[in-house]
Amino acid sequence: MDTHKEKINLEKLPRHIAIIMDGNGRWAKKHNQPRVFGHQNGVNAVRESAEASAELGVEVLTLYAFSTENWKRPESEVNALMELLVESIHGEINTLMDNNIRLNTIGDIQSLPEKCHDELLSAIHKTRNNSRMVMNVALNYSGKWDITQAIKKIARGVKNGEIHADNLDCQDVDQYLSTAGMPDVELMIRTSGEQRISNFLLWQTAYAEFYFTPVLWPDFSKKHLYEAILNYQCRERRFGKISEQITQDKQC
Repeated sequence: MDTHKEKINLEKLPRHIAIIMDGNGRWAKKHNQPRVFGHQNGVNAVRESAEASAELGVEVLTLYAFSTENWKRPESEVNALMELLVESIHGEINTLMDNNIRLNTIGDIQSLPEKCHDELLSAIHKTRNNSRMVMNVALNYSGKWDITQAIKKIARGVKNGEIHADNLDCQDVDQYLSTAGMPDVELMIRTSGEQRISNFLLWQTAYAEFYFTPVLWPDFSKKHLYEAILNYQCRERRFGKISEQITQDKQC
């Protein structure tokens, strides 16, 4: 058994882990291959992270697959990514079923190519009764988009008399985001050494712990996920309080 896994306190797991899967292009360049080669090999890291998270008992895993800004990339790369998305979803259905993982998506998927959109909905339907873990795939997503669409829904509700603006609180806003009904992110991981969140889950990461690793995404394995969780478990999460108010058993 992985010694890192053995050290994890299962009673202090982050309920929701989000990952910015970065470094596919640099990984491909290191191997003297086109960028799409990196994206293809990144699928293995997705599988590793999903299986490891489900095995530990994480409730929600959210993966940043394609942002609204990614449409600015070269057309050939975008097309290749969309084709890879279809292939990956189709190819990973058995993995999702075997691990009792329910697939979900967040983002403006209506704007995706029809083939991608249909394949995605089919996979979501097939895994709808799985209950071990939810895996969100963020596609055509951005945090600003998410907050904006929530504001629009709330505005319509106020206009129709269904919502009283003066009574709104943060918990109410939560219910209009794409992650409605899910716990906020407690651990945010970004691979490749970059240290920014790139417009990802801006509202949901308000109290998240951030973990940045130089490992490029295609090289990210279960061991690296365990290391991130152990790092998270060594931190003091105060939520505005002072250290003396926090009672937390640490292993560090």
